[in-house]
Formats: sequence, structure tokens, C-alpha cells
Amino acid sequence: MKRHGRRLRCLAILLAVGALAAACSNSSDSNTAAPASSAGGGAVPGVTNAEIRFSVLGTRTNNPLGTCLLDCFSQGIKAYFDYRNSEGGVHGRKLVVARELDDALGQNQQKAIEIVSAKDTFATFSAPQLASGWQNFADAGIPLYGWDIHPAQMIGRKSIFGNAAPPCLDCMDRTFTYVAELAGTKRIAALGYGVSDNSKQCVTQITDTIERYGAATDQEIVYKNDTLAFGLSNGVGPEVAAMKRADAQLVITCLDLNGMKTLAQELERQGMGDVPMYHLNTYNQKFVEEAGALFEGDYVSVGFRPFEADPADTAMATFKKWIGKVGGRPDEMAMYGWINADLAYQGILKAGPAFTQASVIDATNHLTDYTADGLTVPVDWSRQHGQRSKADPVTNGYKLDCRALVRVRGGKFEIVGGTKDKPFVCWPPKDTTWSEPKPTSFG
Repeated sequence: MKRHGRRLRCLAILLAVGALAAACSNSSDSNTAAPASSAGGGAVPGVTNAEIRFSVLGTRTNNPLGTCLLDCFSQGIKAYFDYRNSEGGVHGRKLVVARELDDALGQNQQKAIEIVSAKDTFATFSAPQLASGWQNFADAGIPLYGWDIHPAQMIGRKSIFGNAAPPCLDCMDRTFTYVAELAGTKRIAALGYGVSDNSKQCVTQITDTIERYGAATDQEIVYKNDTLAFGLSNGVGPEVAAMKRADAQLVITCLDLNGMKTLAQELERQGMGDVPMYHLNTYNQKFVEEAGALFEGDYVSVGFRPFEADPADTAMATFKKWIGKVGGRPDEMAMYGWINADLAYQGILKAGPAFTQASVIDATNHLTDYTADGLTVPVDWSRQHGQRSKADPVTNGYKLDCRALVRVRGGKFEIVGGTKDKPFVCWPPKDTTWSEPKPTSFG
């Protein structure tokens, strides 16, 4: 991996597109910031002698996934800022969230223009379902730290940083093969929505990977369907019946949380409840707990050091302490907010006391082994703004292809593949032959 979440976090994009027509609510700002002051003697937007002020822009209203997005993302940022401010902030200034804007799904660019025009915040954190306004920040030279599900908006833009590097949507992903191995299965089904090319590409990535290593593993795709209706509004009975006839032993999908629940219920109804699924975006403890035994035995990918891992010498214990202090709980989006906030802090710190927006962007692009203090697979921001591809996953890719995996047991997540002290499973990207992964830890 660490195409962190790439395929299914990119599924959020297609889900948003499918729901965009329903987005009719207006969003509002909070915490309007004061005019910018200066740093190092020169006027810098959002910087006073006492504070560095940030905007947060994301989707709350009309979120088609129905999950905690903007609020949880913002909690992670605020928790990190409280942590750093308790130590004195950075360069003698406190880190402050001054604006928080809901783009209501369809108003991302409108809200981005509003932030850019105000010139009263230093940088922006962003977790939208549709990132139509990210280019506006890049054009204005404003640092942006965002949810990494938007590769088209990230690639080639050196002022846009994610909680991970831009995902590769057509690269091989050996976790598909590895999860099938962990499950002791050979016959695999792949499912996706038919609403966009992104969904189809996700299913193609699954089938290409399984087929690529089939000679070494004896695994095969026995059922493929990338034409499911958005949200499974028509149910999924015929598709499950087809998988049953094909004797599918593992189901890997490009569906959202609610789609996975609908699928699991239909599998149970047709006597296939013991067939495990590999979830690409269901690392949500509350959702899994509320589903009872529905996801028992299923596998889930995680885009950072799992909460179930030993904290070791990473920032995990610090994250859990401070997210609790702001009334939050360990959550995927809160972790992405925390990682983004740390990247902003590290860039400002590295740029020095007389920092500007341009110097912070430059300093951040000189971070060549960034792990958020052990929470993520290392990113080299000096080169990983570039496009990775199936033909060349190395030049702009990760030094290691890694993923953390968990399995649902008794309504809880447990680490599989790796260990509690080394939760990531990693492969060398230059050697694309099949091999067992190496358990790894960072930090």
C-alpha cells in the first residue's frame, strides 16, 4: 500500500458524484478570523504576533456516506493544536482553527473562493467529498492539507499535501491476494458500483491483482460485477445468488459502508454468512459494533497504524490522550485530521521563525521520510506529488508498499498479518513477484 485507502477512499468521490444532485443545503461559517498580521516583518495572511490561524473546509451536510466527516476531521486538527499549544505552539505562536466551513457537498469551490478572498487564514485543512475548490488554493499559493481521496487534485500540485501521498488507482495491490491467503480461500468475487469509471477501475484493480499472482497462489476470480446500482437501491439478491453458484469463497468490494451492510445481510439471507468479505473502508468501530455479528470474520484495511496496535514509540498514545480531551474518540477521520495538522506544524517548524506560505510549502516538500511520528508509512514529499502508475509504481511511489489489516472478532477489530508491535505488512515495490509480506513498524 500505502496507496492509503486509495481505491475505496476514491470510492467516496464517486459516491459524492452520485449524490450531488441532492445537495441543496447552504453552509455557514463559524469563528470568522481577524485580519492577518505579520511574521518575520512581512505581512503573512492569518499570522499575528500571537497566533497562526487556519481554515477547515469539508463536507457535513449532504454527506452521501452518512459518516462523521468534517466534524471528526476537525476534532483531530483541534486535538493536535491543543497538544502543541500546551507546549508553547510553534515559533512563539498558538495554532488556531479560526474558520470552519461546511461545503454541503456541492459548494466546495464557492467556499474555497471565500477563504482565498478573505486572506485572513494562513492555510486550509480540507476533507470534502468533492474537491472542486482545491485548485483555487493551489493557484493562490496557499498550503492545503487534505484527505487523500482526491488524486486528480493532488498530483503535480506541490502546495497540496494529504494524510498520505496521492493514491495510485491502477497499481497492483498485493493485499487482495494476501487477504485471500489469510482467509484460506482461492475463489474470489469482486463487486463495484457502475456509476463511474472510478468504481470500475477499483474492480479492475482487484481482478488484475488476483490474476497477476494466480499462478503462484492458485487464486482466481470466479465472479465480477462492476455495474451495481448506486447505494444498492435495487438490492443485491441476484448478484449474491450468482456468487453462490460460482462457489465464491471471499468477496472483495468497491462499496461504501452502507453498501457493505446491505451485501452482508443478503449473504446471510442466502446462507453465505460465513463467506468473509474484504472491506476497503469500514474501519469504523461504532458501525461494526452496531451491526452485531454481521461482519464477523471479515477483513478491513487501515490507512495508518491501527488503534489496536501497541503505541510503542509512536504518537498513538498522544493522539488518544488529546482526542479524548476535545471530546472525541479514536476515529479514522480524526486521525487524518491529526496527521494533516502535524504535517502543517512540521512544515512551519522547519521553515523557521520568519516563515511565509511559500517557505512552509518549500520546507514541507523537503520532508523525505515523513511518518507523523510513526503513525503512517513514510512519505517522501520531495517526489511523491508525482503520478504513480501500473507501469511505473516506483519513481513517485513509496519506498515500501504497506498496509495494515484488521479482522472483526466479537464486534472488535484485531490485527492480522502483522503484529501488535509491527502492524504494517510490507512488500518491496521494485520486486513485483509474489512473496510473503514483512511485518513492519515505523517511527
